[in-house]
Amino acid sequence: FESLKYFYEDAPEYHVIVAGSLLGVALHEGISYPVGKVTTLNLYPLNFREFLYAVGETGLADALKTKDYTLIDSFSEKYIYHLKNYMYVGGMPEAVNAFLNNSDYYTAREIQKEIILQYKGDFGKHISANEVVRVNMVWDGIPMQLAKENKKFFFGQIKKGSRSSEFEKAIQWLVDSGLVYRVHKVNEPHVPLSAYKELSFFKLFFLDIGLLGAMSELDLHSIIEGNSLFVEFKGALTEQYVLQQIISDTEYSPYYYGTESATFEQDFLIQKGMDAVPIEVKAETNIRSQSLKAYYDKFHPTTSIRLSLLNYKEQEWMVNIPLYAVCNM
Repeated sequence: FESLKYFYEDAPEYHVIVAGSLLGVALHEGISYPVGKVTTLNLYPLNFREFLYAVGETGLADALKTKDYTLIDSFSEKYIYHLKNYMYVGGMPEAVNAFLNNSDYYTAREIQKEIILQYKGDFGKHISANEVVRVNMVWDGIPMQLAKENKKFFFGQIKKGSRSSEFEKAIQWLVDSGLVYRVHKVNEPHVPLSAYKELSFFKLFFLDIGLLGAMSELDLHSIIEGNSLFVEFKGALTEQYVLQQIISDTEYSPYYYGTESATFEQDFLIQKGMDAVPIEVKAETNIRSQSLKAYYDKFHPTTSIRLSLLNYKEQEWMVNIPLYAVCNM
């Protein structure tokens, strides 16, 4: 990686592209980064818009970016159909490619399982034997953590009586490797959100919703049977989906806000200009937004967002954006 700076300095006529993994781990361990000489591009699993392109729905994908909700909502059934498929197949390219072959859910799931096994097999190649045990405990425990009503990461659920110091290095390695996203709580919903970040309170998410489904042994019938998929595991899949779209298809860094009483708790917070915007994720269509309304009444944000299966709707204090249009926040 460090050698790239010499191409920049001594051979600028060459355009050099390199690819690799674990760059975050290397930087965390002190490798020199050639500042100003290298442009970094982060690659993510396919987001929902990219998935639409992959399955040949170019028109649906292009329509999302128009933000013309009269047009977008007229195709809501098609969007939800593809959203269900995406929440099962995920965005790992090989799994998506398998699905494209006659809607092959089975092979896509087998590929997801193989990817998980390969990740776990790689843990031991990069970290000590003692740390591998902790990394595996964190990795294997994420589905259980997300299935709770309160999705805050509790160390005691990994190992009874454990403390954050025991697992912090393992968590940081997973975050640096790009396999896990950490979303921090803020103690005050004010901008800049990063200034109010609480380091000891956070949620952990996987890099891909398809891998979460595979690790949770999500059954294929969850896709076929109505909209039950969206409420599986107390909405864990839906929240994972939203997080993944925010990371890969918007310009925002996600946080969340909560209090002990959970009265004002919001699934995510993003910073739009000088506003801290609350985001409530709803997996159902028959919904009430009590916590979002309570939050609005207390903090008076300029914008409040609810993400649900309902069509686009603006109210005095809130805008409802369909789950399939997270990219438009």
